Amino acid sequence: MALSIHLPQTVEQSLNNYCANHAITQDQAIEQALEQFLSTQYQPSNAYELGQAGFGADETHAGDIARNSKQLLRKKFSGESAS
Repeated sequence: MALSIHLPQTVEQSLNNYCANHAITQDQAIEQALEQFLSTQYQPSNAYELGQAGFGADETHAGDIARNSKQLLRKKFSGESAS
């Protein structure tokens, strides 16, 4: 895959120095850096982690929602407080 990026001059100079010191091409250095970054920084979330922020967002998490769902829905749509 071809990729074109514009680097700040200081970053480009650091990259050039790194490549010269390690006898590798810029492509190799960037590929290695991205592989390392993505393997340590990027951790795909599981379904629980993706939804965790929304759990209980409707403020009905107190008690047994499954058993009280009809009652909670009636209260919600009638404008009553669900607590």
